[in-house]
Amino acid sequence: MLLYDGGRATNPRRVRIFLAEKGIEVPLKPVDMGALGHRSDEITALNPLQRLPVLQFDDGTVLTETVAICRYFEELNPEPPLMGIDALDKATVEMWNRRAELNLLMFIALAFRHTHPAMEGWEVPQITEFGEANRPKALKSMEFFDGELQSRGFIAGDRYTIADITALVALDLLKPARIDRPMHLKNLMRWYDAVSSRPSASA
Repeated sequence: MLLYDGGRATNPRRVRIFLAEKGIEVPLKPVDMGALGHRSDEITALNPLQRLPVLQFDDGTVLTETVAICRYFEELNPEPPLMGIDALDKATVEMWNRRAELNLLMFIALAFRHTHPAMEGWEVPQITEFGEANRPKALKSMEFFDGELQSRGFIAGDRYTIADITALVALDLLKPARIDRPMHLKNLMRWYDAVSSRPSASA
């Protein structure tokens, strides 16, 4: 088994944090995404979408997509449960992870990809106006999560889950996206301080 890893890129990091929380070690093969290594012939052969991470099994089977890879490891190693316990809990975690992906990470990522000069060769065409339009959407989403976190410790409830991993990497993307950290959102910042201080956050 080999995990093709993209360093500090958001999705590869989500998988590494997930594995760190599980205490699972998987051989990594670093891919230099800054040098567009994810567009190499090797990665393209494994994933025609040219995205990381990619998990390759010893028999040649390939698994891509961040949550799918995490699901595989969750099924084999259910403790600690990062994707839910019973039917309702699993659905609740899935709901909040999707909200964190589509209503937080996506807006911040689009602002980053469409406004940062370093992403000009990645996002073709890079549309500055589109990137800027996502900044207020990101803030509105952060306000939503701040309200939700008033009554609980973590994104999906009272336990750390994959939804917290997704939201953590989203907020870590604020700086390169050139979006001010919303220090006035006290619940969100309290949550962020807690999850970013976990050992897995440095994975």
